Amino acid sequence: MPERRAAERDLYRDTWVRYLGYANEVGEAFRSLVPAAVVWLSYGVSSSYVLADAIDKGKKAGDMSSPEASRSTRVTVAVVDTFVWQALASVAIPGFTINRVCAASLYVLGTATRWPLTARKWTTTALGLLLIPVIVHPIDRSVDFLLDSSLRKLYPSVEKPSSS
Repeated sequence: MPERRAAERDLYRDTWVRYLGYANEVGEAFRSLVPAAVVWLSYGVSSSYVLADAIDKGKKAGDMSSPEASRSTRVTVAVVDTFVWQALASVAIPGFTINRVCAASLYVLGTATRWPLTARKWTTTALGLLLIPVIVHPIDRSVDFLLDSSLRKLYPSVEKPSSS
């Protein structure tokens, strides 16, 4: 039985590799403290994770047999669904959310306190980092709903790819 569980383990969803998808949120939280190139690098890490997961899901879909859809259809659906889902749920929406919360908190701390700039920046960074685990599940569920209500309606009759 342990061998079966290990075989079902998804490298991109069930291991530490999953945390690479959150690199851009960490970059956004640290934006006020690090050079812009570091933030862009964090987006490169997250985007690489998204692309690698999409390719992996495409390969797995290609290895499965299905009387309902051709191999190329299964691969295309898996790659597109995974890429769109991960791009929205792991990069775009959480990155934007952390960016805006950190920018707003830095502004509010600047107008409402007399704290030194360094203290305001570190407080903003801490807030951004603390917010990451809070936003993950609501964003994931919202992206599921969005794709179920739109893109996934376009797919041919194949099994819905597992996105989260």
